[in-house]
Amino acid sequence: MIRFVSQLLRPFLFLRPIRRVRRNHGLEHATIHILSKRARHISMAGRAVVDGFFVYGNVDSDDLLKAAREAIERMRKGEHVLAIHPNCGTGLVTAGFLTTMATTLATVGAGGSIFGRLKRIPHMIVFAMAALMVSQPMSLKLQQYITTLGDPGNLEIVDITRQQFRLPFQKSPVIVHKIHTRLG
Repeated sequence: MIRFVSQLLRPFLFLRPIRRVRRNHGLEHATIHILSKRARHISMAGRAVVDGFFVYGNVDSDDLLKAAREAIERMRKGEHVLAIHPNCGTGLVTAGFLTTMATTLATVGAGGSIFGRLKRIPHMIVFAMAALMVSQPMSLKLQQYITTLGDPGNLEIVDITRQQFRLPFQKSPVIVHKIHTRLG
């Protein structure tokens, strides 16, 4: 089904700016996969944009750039699965959407009274749990066909920048790297 939807969306998904974000998103995931295997103790998050991607976390800049370069080479050699990550925000959005729809569906026929809806709580829980079980594999397929591209095409890594920010109530600064890319 998701593959079919992606075929319908193909003209939109391959518009230049969207294709670039999808390729950068895939490269971001691949980079985080590689870094995670080398530095298991570091907590990281990422976000893709048209001209690259951000990595949030206390990561060494040289290590990050090496991982990004390794990631793009491995993807070029066919390791497109590196573009799929189980902790992607796509999973959160999918889980949120499906549980919202499921709990809404569970209230159908409850009538307008609050007591009618309260009696539906067991149904809501069951529907929400089913939605959560479906959301993980669905989000991986959404990544595979819609939100990422495992083929980097002619995407190139240009450079890396590093910034740090102090947030209120944080002991240590937040470190943000941006891997700048072009083409794609």
